[in-house]
Amino acid sequence: MTAPIALGQHLRVAPPATSANLGPGFDSFGLALEFRDELRVRTAKHTRVTLAGEGAGQLPRDESHLIVRKIREYWEARGAQPVGIELEAVNRIPHARGMGSSAAAIVAAYAAADALLPVELRGGTEAVFQAAAAWEGHPDNVAPAVYGGLSISLTNPEGSFTAHRVPVHCSVRAVLAVPDAGLSTEVARGVLPQAVPHAVAAANSARAALLVHALATDPAQLLAGTEDFLHQHYRAEAMPESSALLARLRGEGLAAVISGAGPTVLVLVADNTQLGQAAQLIEAFNATSTGSWRCEIPAIASTGVTVEVL
Repeated sequence: MTAPIALGQHLRVAPPATSANLGPGFDSFGLALEFRDELRVRTAKHTRVTLAGEGAGQLPRDESHLIVRKIREYWEARGAQPVGIELEAVNRIPHARGMGSSAAAIVAAYAAADALLPVELRGGTEAVFQAAAAWEGHPDNVAPAVYGGLSISLTNPEGSFTAHRVPVHCSVRAVLAVPDAGLSTEVARGVLPQAVPHAVAAANSARAALLVHALATDPAQLLAGTEDFLHQHYRAEAMPESSALLARLRGEGLAAVISGAGPTVLVLVADNTQLGQAAQLIEAFNATSTGSWRCEIPAIASTGVTVEVL
């Protein structure tokens, strides 16, 4: 027998943007950024969807909306009878830019759904993480969207997921170069090889280990630690301007990487001098680029998705 969900509940939910991979941490490393979507979710007799911001003109405004569907699916999976949902969403995270917009939507949906359940049916943060990572297929964006900060996550042999949060040195900042045009994750993944030589994998694992050390305790090692051998160069033809900007930034000694599947470029800086240098280089690149790029300097988000009862 399914349990009833109380009508009239009202939540404010805010998931952060995330940057995955960070260079060599392919499908594992992720960093939460203070660039948040904001949703208001109410339980009601009927469903109504109001949208603003990124992608508002292209997204459905009925029960087929992804967040509405995932809330209802989560309820059913936890043994509750779905009710109507009034959703108001302000989307600030750019879509198809490698900033974790899909992970933010899924995490927000499951976090809201869990909070709206009767207490005895709630699964808590771990259930939200497992469900969202299963839907995404890999946990690199989901983990920081749920837990905040820097996460190292993995897929276990039986198919569940594990995430570990790693402290970030207080001097590390993030600078983003965000283009006006997007790139689908499917395209970015489609150009990757099925296998790489053992020596390449060994070199990449060494850089990934160094990157954890650099982010946690020794930011001077960020440039060396962000060197990637697994994915970025394979994707160069799919995002030529991103690759050109990446090369320019790294050529100036800055720890630049493709954010997630791209085409946004993330620069991890160790001090204000590097931050200013990165911003100037991005602005100069924008002046000569065939596209349009903007520079964003979000704080690293110490918390993941927030859920507030209204």
